[in-house]
Amino acid sequence: MTAAAVELQNLSLHYTLHGAPQGSQRVDILRSVNLRIEVGETVAVVGPSGSGKTSLLLLLSGLERPAAGDVVLAGRSLAGMDADALADLRRDHIGIVFQSFHLLPSLSALDNVALPLQMAGAPDAYTRATALLQRVGLGARLHQWPATLSGGEQQRVAIARALVHRPQLLLADEPTGNLDDTTGAQVRELLFDLNREAGTTLVLVTHDPAFARRCSRVLRLQDGRLQEHAPAHAMTAAADVALPV
Repeated sequence: MTAAAVELQNLSLHYTLHGAPQGSQRVDILRSVNLRIEVGETVAVVGPSGSGKTSLLLLLSGLERPAAGDVVLAGRSLAGMDADALADLRRDHIGIVFQSFHLLPSLSALDNVALPLQMAGAPDAYTRATALLQRVGLGARLHQWPATLSGGEQQRVAIARALVHRPQLLLADEPTGNLDDTTGAQVRELLFDLNREAGTTLVLVTHDPAFARRCSRVLRLQDGRLQEHAPAHAMTAAADVALPV
């Protein structure tokens, strides 16, 4: 069997809250979750605020370690990787769009986007970075510092940086949450274009039902469990159909 893009094997994560009236309290984020996502799939993760959707993306990227179980990406177990190996994996194969932009304030928009390619030794880093910033509507803002950009513009720079190396796996946490309707629609098209053009596997967290419906699968995270909804393509955008987020 071909290796899955993402495989979760009995994955568990919990936090301990201290100082509660009843003493320390354990909060289970994931409870022995098993999941397989095939190469090139588009998957939306929905669920109530605080259910652990962002924590799930952190686990998939290796930025968070599980309490138990394993994350396997394209046949590679993250459990056996040290910090350096995980950093190399993210640099070469994973794109991440966080709600916080994490732009380097001392670098221009162009330098921020070109940086992953420069680290990988790509000779055309600035050409590719410029083309992608133009594609997200920031061709006139290439040399602006992050502090001089609006929140929506910073989000687009962060998205361009995540996409510039054409990652095998793209993890996106509310990627259009800070954008106006027009720009948000453009960014959504860009994400799905990358999926079609390069076969990139897309896992996104969203509260937008219409965005989720465009994915091939919709998973709901609640009470530490991932539950699969009907295939997104089988859903309709009719007003009488509501996707719980």
